[in-house]
Amino acid sequence: MPAAPAGPGADEAPARSLPGPLVLGVRHHGPGSARAVRAALDAGRPKAVLVEGPPEADALVALAADEEMRPPVALLAHAVDDPGRAAFWPMAEFSPEWVAIRWALAHGAEVRFIDLPATHTLAATDPTWGDEDEAAGQGLRVDPVAELAEAAGYDDAERWWEDVVELRGSTDPFAPFEALAEAMGALREAYGHGGHPRDLVREAYMRIRLRAAQKEFGDDIAVVCGAWHVPALRRRTPVTADRARLKGLPKVKTELTWVPWTHRRLARRSGYGAGIEAPGWYAHLFTASDRPVERWMTKVARLLRDEDLAVSSAHVIEAVRLADTLAVMRGRPLPGLGETTDAVRAVMCDGSDVPLDLIRDRLVVGDVLGTVPAGAPAVPLQRDLERLQRGLRLKPEAHERELELDLRKGTDAARSRLLHRLRLLGVGWGAPVAGRGSTGTFRESWRLCWEPELHVQVAEAGVWGTTVEGAAAAKAESQAVAADDLAAVTALAEQCLLAGLTEALPAVLHALAERAALDSDVVHLAQALPALARSLRYGDVRATDTAALGEVAAGLAERICVGLPPACTGLDTDAAAEMRERVDGVHAALALLTTRPERPGAPDEPDRTNGTAGTAPADGTGAEGTAGTAGAGAEGAAGTAASAGTAACAGAGAEGAAGTAASDGTAACAGAGAEGTVGTAASAETAASDGTAASAGTAASAGTGTGTGAEGTAGAAASDTADTADTADTADTADTADTPGGGLADRWAGVLRRLAGRERVPGVLRGRAARLLLDEGRLGEDEAARLMGLALSPGTPPADAAAWIEGFVGGASGGGLLLVHDERLLGLVDDWLSGVPAEAFTDVLPLLRRTFAGYEAGVRRTLGELVARGPGTAGPAGPAVTTPGFAGTPDQERADGVMPLLHLILGTQGQ
Repeated sequence: MPAAPAGPGADEAPARSLPGPLVLGVRHHGPGSARAVRAALDAGRPKAVLVEGPPEADALVALAADEEMRPPVALLAHAVDDPGRAAFWPMAEFSPEWVAIRWALAHGAEVRFIDLPATHTLAATDPTWGDEDEAAGQGLRVDPVAELAEAAGYDDAERWWEDVVELRGSTDPFAPFEALAEAMGALREAYGHGGHPRDLVREAYMRIRLRAAQKEFGDDIAVVCGAWHVPALRRRTPVTADRARLKGLPKVKTELTWVPWTHRRLARRSGYGAGIEAPGWYAHLFTASDRPVERWMTKVARLLRDEDLAVSSAHVIEAVRLADTLAVMRGRPLPGLGETTDAVRAVMCDGSDVPLDLIRDRLVVGDVLGTVPAGAPAVPLQRDLERLQRGLRLKPEAHERELELDLRKGTDAARSRLLHRLRLLGVGWGAPVAGRGSTGTFRESWRLCWEPELHVQVAEAGVWGTTVEGAAAAKAESQAVAADDLAAVTALAEQCLLAGLTEALPAVLHALAERAALDSDVVHLAQALPALARSLRYGDVRATDTAALGEVAAGLAERICVGLPPACTGLDTDAAAEMRERVDGVHAALALLTTRPERPGAPDEPDRTNGTAGTAPADGTGAEGTAGTAGAGAEGAAGTAASAGTAACAGAGAEGAAGTAASDGTAACAGAGAEGTVGTAASAETAASDGTAASAGTAASAGTGTGTGAEGTAGAAASDTADTADTADTADTADTADTPGGGLADRWAGVLRRLAGRERVPGVLRGRAARLLLDEGRLGEDEAARLMGLALSPGTPPADAAAWIEGFVGGASGGGLLLVHDERLLGLVDDWLSGVPAEAFTDVLPLLRRTFAGYEAGVRRTLGELVARGPGTAGPAGPAVTTPGFAGTPDQERADGVMPLLHLILGTQGQ
């Protein structure tokens, strides 16, 4: 600290005018204070140095002299029984406390910490430790630097501190501390504890430690503490009064160690109470031996050049001149951070603040990460993590970076398992992000950033085991037993597969099978299936045996296909929106299940997606599932969608051979014995469609079955009543598969057809089902136009029609391009929107705005041009839609006119 806050006259203050120990009041993490402490210690040469900090860390002081110890670092104290209860004491290279510790170790002086022990500090959450005065004084908290700056006529406390401390020099090493102690004494007389009543307890303990050191070393002692505490340490108080303040304080058993810290965590904006605005700038001021402004501008120029910005030596010279000029104009002793920033903005950034954001992040704050020696105490789990980090070459870094992993490589696969295990343990070192390259499952992208708090998270996770793998497995097993939600267990199973926790997987799969068997809520089943499907795919990539998962997934898919249609009826707007997300998730999951590749070398297994149901009688009375497993009934093996012997409609027999999709045996029209062809409905009223899977044991539609029905095993008749109740809208029948042999995908397509055709299903779900069928090629464009025409007919309430549009052409589903390429659908939407009554338009406008706002700008512009041009009469089967200003077909004569020039350019005249 080169100058006294009292003004320039402080430079002539006499050397130590007060008897007793040398009390050096500092500002935490102030480079000026750090330089002044070093000068005062060199001048005073004390035998002992007392530093503000937890006394339990006395045993760790020697590590500060280790060559591997590089600040910023921090003392970490945590409760043994509750590692999450922790506290940090950070120190940077320019922290006065760090400078004092290093000076004492270099000169053979004793070093001791004198602040309140961590055993009491960490017990602060105990109600007995609460001080009623703390709450009462919340509004009276005093910032000493701000108070002194205001008294000096400054409106910026940081600028005042720079002017009187950081940017001034002093010939007397003790004068600045005497002047600052006098200023703090005046503040303490005016404000008392300044809204910090616990400081009185801390200062009582500091005085006790100071007395003990004086008995051993006399007055040949230096105390380095916050300037706010100096008046309290110099004040003479009875020992009994200090001990009385400490009597009865709560305690917790604690452990301490050194951990790496970062400049970013020293910044005030990070939430650190004693933080500073510009740790990178302060580090530069402390380490720059001379010409700090010139050296700073050189750093800025180097950074901007690395970002491909044109910055020359002339820019650096001019920026230095401008900073010096600004300092003179503003009456400052030297250019500060404000002057250098203004000069950089004007000279190097052309007045733009965009490059300044990079400079603030990289230089003014910085991303420096300290290191601690291997001999520092650590929990066994931390040791194992450090071993894995070294072996996998995953160095913890303070700045955020992305890591691309190829799971086909052994090292990358091991890195992936480590990161997933840490996530399961709650150690947030890495977070998965969307990859910029291949979307295959053999690639992963992670965003890594090491924060000091992760040491606390590792300590908390240490209760589960001494190794990362063992701790993750133990926690997974515990969570599987405790979980009562099916989706949570499926997510846990996915995590176990990703993390390679083969030991924990059996327990998780056992819990998963139990939850799946007991849970009858279709929403829960639909929420759980996507995670299972991803797990199966990840199992293929990681060569993990997932046969048990496959059985559970197939069973869930069957139950969803049976129970989803009745679960989608009678939903309100919010429930329908949630159900749409579930439908999308199931659709994507079934796509993974039905396309999952075989693992190399896997034994032959029965096909779980295309099994058939044996033989079905053709007498029209019913069908028995003869070859199915438990719960499959007429559908055959678990996971099949065979439609052998489908139930008849209105008493008419429908014939169908087992495992085939012949046109005889598909959904018969209500009241008729006619044969319906695959993919068509017998009539608009019945809307019977192909591929709809009747549940095992489900009776025929209400009023149509004459004793027909399929016999099935337990668990299949759960939805017959709900399905029957819904047949007032459509004549449901037991449909056959779209393709020979049937399959899970065909059964799902049948479910979507039922959703698309039921009037009692909310519009957003009907529209979404129709869109999924269209995208899969299971719904013709003419049929899609017909469904849209029905949904947008004048008799449909506007709100319901708008919901149908959202489901069919919602922004995230690529519906904008569908409207661009099919003007017939666009015309239907345009005509409907033009006919919406004025009183209903304001109700549907938010829904429509949300739908079309999701389109890309180019798509919205094209749609606007098409609507402005006027409705087209052409659809996909009509004349081609042309861009305004262009003909529908090329002009051959005009095209031939450019051929000679084109041949000349290409050099092909003779060809």
